[in-house]
Amino acid sequence: MHLIMKKLAFILLAALLTSGCANEKITLMSFNIRNSSAWAEDGENCWNNRREAVAAMILKETPDAVGMQEVLPDQLAYLDSALGGSYRRIGVGRDDGDTLGENMCIYYNYNRLLLVGWKSYWLSETPDSVSFGWDAACRRTVTVGIFEDIHSGHHFTYMNTHLDHVGKVARRNSVLQLCRMADEADGPVVIGGDMNSGISDSIFIPLRRNGLLSARDIAPITDTSYTFNGYGKCAPSRIDHFFVRGMDVNEFHTLDGSYGVPYISDHYPVKTILKFRRNRER
Repeated sequence: MHLIMKKLAFILLAALLTSGCANEKITLMSFNIRNSSAWAEDGENCWNNRREAVAAMILKETPDAVGMQEVLPDQLAYLDSALGGSYRRIGVGRDDGDTLGENMCIYYNYNRLLLVGWKSYWLSETPDSVSFGWDAACRRTVTVGIFEDIHSGHHFTYMNTHLDHVGKVARRNSVLQLCRMADEADGPVVIGGDMNSGISDSIFIPLRRNGLLSARDIAPITDTSYTFNGYGKCAPSRIDHFFVRGMDVNEFHTLDGSYGVPYISDHYPVKTILKFRRNRER
């Protein structure tokens, strides 16, 4: 009987340790969903033909938070309804600071994450005002969410952004701006989004110098898949990234599997699994 009790105690302890490790992991996703206004250009890949698959993908993958790019008001309305049972949203329209234009929103699982605070900024010389930055073709924003993990009590900052597709100066200066914002944050920082640049681009050097490393490059479980697919009609590329500081990166995945339609967007979502550090070091 004594031996049986010892074995049961060992099994219980192992289960508790495994559960504790699982509770210290956070899954984040970044996904450019392709704006719904491009229906004429997208044809069979238009938003109305993809939207159910997009929601199904998120509910299947169950990220603790997902930062999205190019999200227009009608897409927000659909996703609010489709994901509302599990997720809440932060973010503003980039063209008026309210509802107009694309939204760099973050949906977060409110059963796992407590929203401590958030704000959207413009990637420009006047980040607190609706504005264009440098040589950018579009207004660009970053949504900054500060979250507390309900299970472990750890805090982290998740910054979701979309760098300009035309302005080279804008992309470079936007990265510098993101570095400054990361340095003002307390605790771990994750920057994710559509960066419109491959990881070898020199614009990312300041991130690395500030300890913000590419999740794809440092994860022990990772891939080399393309993230931009262009619906199979143009050259693919790897332009969607996560940069992480103050957390361990366990996995990075490009979600290029089947979710019920040929393409859920002209980008594939990327997902990273991160682990909090027990001493809460930066």
